[in-house]
Amino acid sequence: MKKLLACILGTAIACGLVLPLAACGGDENTITVGATSAPHAEILEIVKDDLKEQGYTLKIKVYSDYVQLNPALVDGDLDANYFQHITYLNDYNRENGTSLVSAAEIHYEPFGLWGKNISAEEYDSEDFSKSGRKIYVPNDTTNQTRALLLLQQEGFITLPDGASPTQSLSLLDIVDRKGNEIVEVSASLVPTQILGGNDGAIAVVNGNYALESGLPEDSSTTALAYESSKGIIAQLYVNVIAVRAEDKDSPKIQALVSAVKSQKVRDFIDSKYKGSVQALF
Repeated sequence: MKKLLACILGTAIACGLVLPLAACGGDENTITVGATSAPHAEILEIVKDDLKEQGYTLKIKVYSDYVQLNPALVDGDLDANYFQHITYLNDYNRENGTSLVSAAEIHYEPFGLWGKNISAEEYDSEDFSKSGRKIYVPNDTTNQTRALLLLQQEGFITLPDGASPTQSLSLLDIVDRKGNEIVEVSASLVPTQILGGNDGAIAVVNGNYALESGLPEDSSTTALAYESSKGIIAQLYVNVIAVRAEDKDSPKIQALVSAVKSQKVRDFIDSKYKGSVQALF
């Protein structure tokens, strides 16, 4: 009986050791990527078949809480994640002592200036930016800095000489409001000021919140202007596929990067997001 138990236990232990190894071996053909829903998971869905043709199964894990994505990558639950811009990634590494890296720069979500029932012709009129409008902007430092720079770009306000996205700008830094009223709102709620607002309402909206709220699909709203994708802001906020440093050059990560950085994905981004997301490859 003791010999039988020993045999059973020995077999169980052996299986316990063998099975995980077999599972890890099978994972070489599975690419598990964590992402937030829009636009990241939607973009990844486009390349599933392309990766399948190369012998890889793309498993997309959608997270509603983006804070979980980098820890999941560090812990090995994911092969890669796709949700963050490079500045967020660098800040995360610095604050947590981690060494996650960008495997590829994919897209940029520019801030947009959105209007309610405002035509392009009306917006382009000479006096539009000086007509004493109420303009909604995000109230947190990073987003407000970008919003104010976009408002200056479009002539609604004047900021101090040398104002840049590497600074922390606030409403107190506005030198001249040109008669406009700038109103602070939580970044996630800015789109509601347009969707539920009166005709003529305008707001500066994060690209991801514009998508989540459905601004591009609402026939009564118009993107009047965007941040330039050629300046320093695009470099600071380019969205990347992040991986563990040791995996950056692995065959499956390189296959993932190649599939995403394709003309097929570029065409999808252009047609689906209509400027709210811009490919940078």
